[in-house]
Amino acid sequence: MRNIKYLVVHCTAGSQLTTTTEKLKSHWRSLGWQAPGYHYVVFPSGHTVRLAEDRQVCNGVRGINAESIHVAYVGGIDHMGNPVDNRTEAQKAALYFLLEQLKARYPSAEPLGHRDFSPDLNGDGEISEDEFIKHCPCFDVRQEYAGL
Repeated sequence: MRNIKYLVVHCTAGSQLTTTTEKLKSHWRSLGWQAPGYHYVVFPSGHTVRLAEDRQVCNGVRGINAESIHVAYVGGIDHMGNPVDNRTEAQKAALYFLLEQLKARYPSAEPLGHRDFSPDLNGDGEISEDEFIKHCPCFDVRQEYAGL
């Protein structure tokens, strides 16, 4: 089994009207990826789809994939393509439940957002919004899941 250090939360940066994972899979194939970008995807209804087994390495965040489980919610952008936390209440509940289960399986794993792996450009020990490579998942994962 892999040594899981991170439970990484993402957004798909796509429409919340998406009802299948086919568009995601097609995008990953177009990049030449053999593995998906996420292990789990949570739809606006709260329905969760597993795309890969935990033992499989996915392509969520370059450099840390071997030690990560990647979870995404469908959404993360507004109608203009700007980053926004537009999770539904059902998605919030399903994400919490899924992360709670994963944390029980991997007790030392830290829940983080994709954006938390951005470089600390000014060296102050904090990754601020102006340093984000991506805004994904468009909310503060550390704060929201601090109780896990």
